[in-house]
Amino acid sequence: MSQVRSIPEGMHSLTPHLICRDAASALDFYARAFGAVELMRLPAPDGRLMHATLRIGDSHLMLVDEMPEWGALGPLSLGGSPVTVHLYVEDVDAAFQQAVAAGATPKMQPADMFWGDRYGQLVDPFGHRWSLATHVRDVPAEQLLDASRKTGACD
Repeated sequence: MSQVRSIPEGMHSLTPHLICRDAASALDFYARAFGAVELMRLPAPDGRLMHATLRIGDSHLMLVDEMPEWGALGPLSLGGSPVTVHLYVEDVDAAFQQAVAAGATPKMQPADMFWGDRYGQLVDPFGHRWSLATHVRDVPAEQLLDASRKTGACD
């Protein structure tokens, strides 16, 4: 009897699974915007994607097409999303511009933040919010708490 791993090879414990209107177009966008590599796709008989898996950097991202009959609606149908997908990259400025060139909408241009990251936010064409960051300096916990109090982040 073979031993099956409880977490498949290459996967992490937590993996975002996004619902997208036109998930096939989302696969193409994530490849252009973030350098995603498609690992697999499973189409439904009607052509919608029942499941797709991508790799961005060292992490996986799963996608599915909207399927209202199963209660699967994406941000475009829901009027937005309260969730932000956070992506660490080597060069946030270049990655941000690449995503915008691919069709993302900038929400916050990359800037140096008090917590030690150079950080920006955008929304992809499917309504999902993304934050992109490059860690540029380590900030001691006490200094971080002090800085967040000054900005009102802890209020």
